[in-house]
This record gives sequence, C-alpha cells and structure tokens, in this order.
Amino acid sequence: MIRLMVVDDHDLVRAGLTQFLGLCPDVKVVAEAGDGATMLEKLRTTPVDLVLLDLNMPGLCDADLIARLRSLYPTLLILVLSMHNETQTVMRAMKAGASGYISKNCLPPVLLDAIRKVMETGKYLPPNVAEQLAFASACTRSDDPLEVLSDREQQIYRMLVNGESIGDIARQLCISDKTVSTHKSNLLNKLGLKNVAELVRHSMTRKQPV
Repeated sequence: MIRLMVVDDHDLVRAGLTQFLGLCPDVKVVAEAGDGATMLEKLRTTPVDLVLLDLNMPGLCDADLIARLRSLYPTLLILVLSMHNETQTVMRAMKAGASGYISKNCLPPVLLDAIRKVMETGKYLPPNVAEQLAFASACTRSDDPLEVLSDREQQIYRMLVNGESIGDIARQLCISDKTVSTHKSNLLNKLGLKNVAELVRHSMTRKQPV
C-alpha cells in the first residue's frame, strides 16, 4: 500500500485527487495539506511514502520546499504535480531532489501510473518532458541570467515584466504585498538592476522567452 500525502493550496484540487486516489486499491491518502508549513507539520507525525506536491503555493514553495523536504526526509519520494512545465522549472525541481514531475493536465490513469513508477523506480518523467530536459542539457543554458533566480523570483519576474502591479501579483499568488516587494528587491539585486523599467529592458535582451 502506497501511503500518500496530497499537497495543494486549492481545496477543490485536493478533494478531487483524494477522491480519485481513494478508488485505487494500492494507494491510500493518509494526509492532506494546503501549504508547505502544514505539510511539514503533518510529516512529523504521519508516516508517508510519497508526497504529491504542487509547487506554487503561499509561503515556502518551489525548489526551496523540495530541498527542505529532501534534507529532512532523505527517503521520502516527491512527485511534483504542476501547471508549469517550463524546462527550467522542471530542471530546478529535479535538481532540488524531486523524484518526478507531471502536469496537472494529464489524465487520471497517467497520474496513477506516475505514482506507481516513482514507487517502483524512484523516478518518473513523461517522455516529452524527459526529451525536453535532455535537449536543454545538451544545449547548455548557463548563460541565461535567470538561472540565479529562485522559481518564485522567476515567476514574479515574468509577472512584473508583463506589467502586473505588486498588489495584483500578491492577490494571484496569495501572498502579502510585502512578500512580493521582498522578492522584487531580491531579484533586482541578483540581476544587478535598479527598477522595473530596467527589468523590462532586461527581458527584451534575453535569448530565451520570458
């Protein structure tokens, strides 16, 4: 029996996943969490084999959360279930210690197959994603300045470049204006930029699309 925790900040998504997985004879959802802090708290008292993890949640999230999980629970399997399938995001998740990565657009049987394969082999990537990663590795992207940013900082970079305000970003990501401002300040410092106008010009000079 696979003891699984569903971690997603959308109640409806968690309910749907729990209902579907509850029909599988070899899977048991033993815990749910809507954010990273709750997940870490429940992991202290609940034995779990695999975490089905959404990356974009309030608070601790993305590759930082995966790395934290890996350091605290080295044997825990982590299958990322995300709407974002950009090659760079997948690579960061896998480098941080994710066991696998699959899109929320996948069919339910594909998700179940991914869970089972992660349990059997410790790794899973859809063929198209694996191909993209192989291609990206062959064509080194170390010259991409966004490599220095965390996933959350890259997300906010894209939103700022698209003209969204601090308040808009905070509402969409379910975080405070202060947290967005902190991320903005950090990413500007990392990129050696002074303001959003320079950020927009910076995005226009990149080889890779934002």
